[in-house]
Amino acid sequence: MLMMSGCKNENNTAIFLEDENPKFEPIEFRKELVQSDKIIHRGVFSPGMDEYYFTVSDKAYADFDVLMIQKENGGWSQPQKAFFNSRYSEHGMSFSPDGKILYFSSTRPSPIDGLPDTWHIWKCEQVNGTWNEPEFVDILNLRDKLVSHPSVAKSGTIYFHVSNLDYSDMDIYYSKQVNGKYGNARKLKLPAGLNTDKCTPYISPDESYLLFASIGDQLDLMICFNDGNGGWKNIKKLNTAINNKGQGNPYVTPGSDFLFFATGEHLGSWSVKWVRFQPELLNN
Repeated sequence: MLMMSGCKNENNTAIFLEDENPKFEPIEFRKELVQSDKIIHRGVFSPGMDEYYFTVSDKAYADFDVLMIQKENGGWSQPQKAFFNSRYSEHGMSFSPDGKILYFSSTRPSPIDGLPDTWHIWKCEQVNGTWNEPEFVDILNLRDKLVSHPSVAKSGTIYFHVSNLDYSDMDIYYSKQVNGKYGNARKLKLPAGLNTDKCTPYISPDESYLLFASIGDQLDLMICFNDGNGGWKNIKKLNTAINNKGQGNPYVTPGSDFLFFATGEHLGSWSVKWVRFQPELLNN
């Protein structure tokens, strides 16, 4: 049975420093972060909810940066580049549930000779309050693939999307951590009937549910639930209040209270919206 905490902060807008929290209709989160010459993508909070990281790109989807705002003096600071941002492209960041490791995808050169110049997974670890330099996450059977948008569970298992270098055959994979290293990745066994490419996964900390975007005429956000036997069940599309323009990059706040996601026309303006999420976890 899926266990859920109540939405203890439903009326506590101080956590997000917003005038109001959404209920069942998505609303835009911090509209001022959307720049006229940029596209905004994924947004996530640090586990302490005192920093917010978000991705922007140019309108050609060619140059990606991760920016960050943090709480200060009762409000949010001005955006600045994240500590791991480089002259290469960064995207798809995700904190471990304990906040000690930050995973992200990057086009920076890998330390392994012969790997293609594409998206790979990297991580930073926090030691004594200081973030270490980014480390390459080497998954042996994916060295010749595009690997992006990691999401990590309490177990240390990471979920991500994988494709050929031309972005074809994109699907969700996972890799388990053993003795500090990641084993060969496996494609996720999702229920039959969804014959589309898939991307931008979010795994709940206890691995009870998985969110991802299905790639069809538009991006649709989907959810499925762990069947307890190594598979997934009850796959469904999120409600029409969420799925109406093309959606991706899901992220859920601690306690499964709020869903954040990027939404917009493929070649138009995008925004990050948020909505009460627990109703989607019922009747699974």
